[in-house]
Amino acid sequence: MAKKKMKIRSWMDGDTTKVKTIVFHPMETGLRKDKTSGKLIPGNYITEVICKHEGNQILTCYWGPGVSKNPFLSFSFKGAKSGDTLSISWVDNKGKSGSGESKVK
Repeated sequence: MAKKKMKIRSWMDGDTTKVKTIVFHPMETGLRKDKTSGKLIPGNYITEVICKHEGNQILTCYWGPGVSKNPFLSFSFKGAKSGDTLSISWVDNKGKSGSGESKVK
């Protein structure tokens, strides 16, 4: 079974949609040393996160090495309704990517 790359929750709160997501990623800065070898651990961090509602881009985040391991993102927006699809995708500095979807509750 493949490792889960992210968890997304989205729900209506009146006329506002609330979104919470966690991305499972090591987010290495490239400045930390391996404790046994003393060598630098190569940088491995998310550079871009794109959030879409029903296929329309609503949020873009540009991240870097200063963001912690397994980053959490929370935001809200208007214009959605229960049952709509929310998708979030990311790409890191090594070219790896992940994505997930959630139906608004």
